[in-house]
Amino acid sequence: MSNFKRPCFHKCIRIFLIAACMGSILFHSVIPSLAETTAEERLEANRALEIQSNEIPDWPIGPVVGAEAAILMEAETGTILYAKNIHQREYPASTTKILTALLASELCEMDETVTFSRKAVFDTPRDSNHIAMDVGQELTMEQCLNAILIRSANEVAFAVAEHISGSTEWQDFGDIMNTRAAELGCVDSHFANPNGLPDENHYTSAYDLAMIGRAFFANEMLCKITLTRRLEIPASDKLPQPKLELNKMQIIPGGEYAYEYLVGCKTGYTLAARSCLVSCAEKNGMKLICVVLKDESPTQYEDTISLFEYGFANFERAKVAQLETKYNIDNTGLFYSGNDIFGNSQPLLTLNQEDYIILPKTISFEDTASHISYETSNEKQAAVIFYTYAGVSIGSVRVNYAANQEESFVFNTLPEDTIPEEESNKPVIYVNKTWIIILLAIIICIIVIRILIYILRKNFAFPGRDRRRRRRRRRRR
Repeated sequence: MSNFKRPCFHKCIRIFLIAACMGSILFHSVIPSLAETTAEERLEANRALEIQSNEIPDWPIGPVVGAEAAILMEAETGTILYAKNIHQREYPASTTKILTALLASELCEMDETVTFSRKAVFDTPRDSNHIAMDVGQELTMEQCLNAILIRSANEVAFAVAEHISGSTEWQDFGDIMNTRAAELGCVDSHFANPNGLPDENHYTSAYDLAMIGRAFFANEMLCKITLTRRLEIPASDKLPQPKLELNKMQIIPGGEYAYEYLVGCKTGYTLAARSCLVSCAEKNGMKLICVVLKDESPTQYEDTISLFEYGFANFERAKVAQLETKYNIDNTGLFYSGNDIFGNSQPLLTLNQEDYIILPKTISFEDTASHISYETSNEKQAAVIFYTYAGVSIGSVRVNYAANQEESFVFNTLPEDTIPEEESNKPVIYVNKTWIIILLAIIICIIVIRILIYILRKNFAFPGRDRRRRRRRRRRR
């Protein structure tokens, strides 16, 4: 018996040592910077990385941040104010959950019941964020969203994914996530699970998270949840014990780094992803989205606030209809349409009064470039004018048919060489009201003069004319 145990014991030791060596090699090869450097050294290395937006001529110089990748984007126009490695592939960690929550809000009713499966519960690592749900317990979808966004509960994200996809295979929900991400304009992402737990096939970029954020932060309910200080779920028939958890995000009201203009936020952390933060703030009508990836705690909060302050201080909204002169000859109107050309005709084209672009305070509107696109699926729009500065997109303005607006700004003319052939086939009457009125007045004057001459000849005698008549009579004799 002892002879049998000794080889087995030695074999187990050898296996353990081999496994330990392989684990050490894997850790040091896959994440060498984490194994060999301190947080401060990683921050310094990231701060030395190039900030691409600082290379744009006359663009406001942005702050140096400790994140490996960062972006500041204006929410409405999508204008990128600050760019640092914005398309670099990064692990998103729990910032993934803004897409999961967005899908749940779009595809589900808030009173739907979510039941927790064995897979959802036991596939969640115990050392990750969770609210200790058990198999067979139930929450409403609204309670699930609160648990995901306030406490970043991983098993709840799993349960919501199963509820939406109807499958316990995470990639089935991942397919839904990837489809929606593409619809939102993402170009660098592949999502493999609903919560951001480590997976080499689960990655995104700062740009993509900002694009997802544009939809997420437009949802008032989701934003409100992220700013809630406590998660409170009462006990029920399917939940024996109530749930009470605190929101650990430090940038929300009451947090150590509370930011007064904050609209909403979501943090994330794994060993590989480091500290991540997706957030939105609004000041003086301008809403900005900030993403910092692979940062260190608590620097992700400091970097985010620094970027928001940079954006609000150096950029402003500019309404195009109040500034544009290139596409307007004057305000009397050259292009008109309508049945009554004698006073009730309306301007044909107008610049949308509400559309704006984002201008750095270091340049003027005259420094921008523009081009017109007639490709529009909206029947109320004739075209869209896109604006750029130094090759950077800064927004657009819609060119509407004036009949569709109560107040309009006359869009008098378009360059002749930019009018496509199909525009000529539209049933539109182009009439210059001013010149038509002048022409009609001249015609009427001529007619009146001719009538007056006829009346005068008919009713009044002219000496010269009578002498000519008498001469003609003598000749006839």
